[in-house]
Amino acid sequence: MGALIFYIAIYFIGYYAAHFLNQTVGRVLIRNRRIAGLVLVLTVSIGHGYKIMSTPPPHDHDDGAGYAMGLYVIMPVTIIVIAVLYLMWREGNDDDVS
Repeated sequence: MGALIFYIAIYFIGYYAAHFLNQTVGRVLIRNRRIAGLVLVLTVSIGHGYKIMSTPPPHDHDDGAGYAMGLYVIMPVTIIVIAVLYLMWREGNDDDVS
């Protein structure tokens, strides 16, 4: 649960950073802020996954690095990607309905 909250916070940092950049420049540099948030999430997840795989697990945990990757990186990132794609799909359908 904590990893999901962490990645949601990272997503919103990327989303609002793109918005802030567009406001600061005065024109649209980044058209899709949702994709900008996903790019930041994927970048952080690559670093997080590398850190998990490159360090030995704690002595008390016999689960291994694969379990940690699945629980703390792959699952939260998958949930966020699915949610963002769903919201983008719903937004596209809202334009079709008059």
